[in-house]
Amino acid sequence: MSDILTVADLTLGFRTEAGPARVLDRVRLSVRPGEIVGLVGESGCGKTTLARAILGTLPAEATQVGGGRIELAGSDMLGPGGGRGVRGRAVTFIPQDPFASFNPLFRIGTQIMDLMRWNSPRRDPAVRTGWYSPARRRADRAAAIAMLEAVQLPQPARILRKYPHELSGGQRQRVMIAMALLPEPRLVIADEPTTALDVTVQAQILGLLRRLAVDRGVAVLFTTHDLGAAWEICDRVVVMYAGQTAEIAPREGFFAAPRHPYTHLLLRSLPEEGRDPVGIPGSVPSPLRPPPGCRFHPRCPRASQVCTEQAPPLLGEGHLTACHHPVGGALGDTLDG
Repeated sequence: MSDILTVADLTLGFRTEAGPARVLDRVRLSVRPGEIVGLVGESGCGKTTLARAILGTLPAEATQVGGGRIELAGSDMLGPGGGRGVRGRAVTFIPQDPFASFNPLFRIGTQIMDLMRWNSPRRDPAVRTGWYSPARRRADRAAAIAMLEAVQLPQPARILRKYPHELSGGQRQRVMIAMALLPEPRLVIADEPTTALDVTVQAQILGLLRRLAVDRGVAVLFTTHDLGAAWEICDRVVVMYAGQTAEIAPREGFFAAPRHPYTHLLLRSLPEEGRDPVGIPGSVPSPLRPPPGCRFHPRCPRASQVCTEQAPPLLGEGHLTACHHPVGGALGDTLDG
């Protein structure tokens, strides 16, 4: 099965007053139809920048692409036009905070129909005017009601008449999921979509998102710092550290037998019955002054001279690791040696 999204050796940074910031360094990942890939790592590791690069929403005047490619549904997102016609149709977005993403002055139905006016799968792309025929409007409204039912919102016609503040947080996020799926995209990028929700609602939203993705064959890139959410929803997990891809693994292998020392320490830092969590010493380096070689080497208990000089390649079959001294065995094994 061919990939919907391929990110290959993407290197990207920003111009800043303090100098160039190299935020992404040779990042690699892929997502297949119907697959949910988790993008995990500490705050500041580059997850959101990567998501925005895929969407094509980074500020052009400040962004510097140093190499690599992003291919989405056959379109070169870094080439001329930047994937024009793909964004909002082939790829859509579910934000972290749905309340901040709605216009509080307009009803839900108005905002959904404004989306459908331009990104409906029934719209003829050859018609570049704002003309919205009554027949297509009726069909789009019927599709919106059906999608609100699919995301398990009761009385969807009433939901359309409500303002955002009249919905609960979970209801607003369900509407956002519906809006992301209405254009019939090939890929959905979900940027920590359950962060603002309580635990019970989080589980409901994660289950809903997984069911809809699998049933509709939609690829999902799920960015999160919550490893529990990654366990619940993801088929594969991509670990990022300081803008580099550290590890790519199937969910079971990621949690049971991580190979990169950073992944190993990240999982050991989680609370677990019968074991005290172990913190990771040090802090994430600044993208303005990243260390040479492997960016994790200043915090890594297995680092050697080669780690300080050469960035390790991402190697493996199925379970890939970018490390000169990968960890062997299960999670509980020692990192020494």
